[in-house]
Amino acid sequence: MEQRPDEVQYEHIIPKQFFQFKLFPFRGKDGRNYRVRKHWHQWVEILLVMEGSLDFYIYSTNYHLQAKDYMIVNPNVIHSIHAPHPNKTIFLQIPLECFDGYLDDNRQIVFCKKEGPESDRLMELLEEMYHAYSESGEFYTLRVKSLFYSILYLMMTEFAAEEKDKGLVKQRYHLEQMSDIITYIEQHYTDDITLEGVAQEFNFSPSYLSRMFQKYARMNYKTYLLDLRSENGYRELVGTDHPISLIAVNQGFPNSKAFAKAFRKRYGCLPSEYRKSLKLNQ
Repeated sequence: MEQRPDEVQYEHIIPKQFFQFKLFPFRGKDGRNYRVRKHWHQWVEILLVMEGSLDFYIYSTNYHLQAKDYMIVNPNVIHSIHAPHPNKTIFLQIPLECFDGYLDDNRQIVFCKKEGPESDRLMELLEEMYHAYSESGEFYTLRVKSLFYSILYLMMTEFAAEEKDKGLVKQRYHLEQMSDIITYIEQHYTDDITLEGVAQEFNFSPSYLSRMFQKYARMNYKTYLLDLRSENGYRELVGTDHPISLIAVNQGFPNSKAFAKAFRKRYGCLPSEYRKSLKLNQ
């Protein structure tokens, strides 16, 4: 299955509350030719097919994964999914910050899938972690975190490797440039940052940075910034009782009207309407 290279999108990942990582079941569990388009992100990703099968693509290479099989996706690697048949698949996404202290000066790290008892142990830990996470219960966060750190240890001691493919190194370099820019924006999105200001920070021209966003994030700078502010505004809306006007200011919007407009475009309703629906469902 070939897809055009211009169909690549950037995925902004927000971890779950109380945890550094994101752990979740695959939305395409029913199959029916469910697809996840080509995308990339800054996190390490591990997926485990527990039942059924799916086709996983890294760049243009197809990996047909069946039950009790897994895949490791490195940061800034383009990947996609095709699920023609029902399956039960789980994903664990890990931010690079979890590996701080173990990376070189350029924060380069590559993990490689392998066969053998190490892989069996990785899949066992991931499945056990998912069950503990799903069942909750008293002290479940401690259990989940202990399994997560066991996975980190296993990844660093058994799955770390060097990138030797020069073509992939070059492609990853461009995506890593974009990752640095996105990290900067994520750290300063509450400020009054502009395309011109960000371009100057990285010694790019505004037009070059604009083209980078269109090519690698599949959206323009303004849309990305508004989406980022809206997503974090959503988290504050759900997790606090702050007034909407305060949330707007906290997330970098000039006023509550601008927040409401961006929120409705992304979530289909006004922040006030969404908060009201949360109270009705409590």
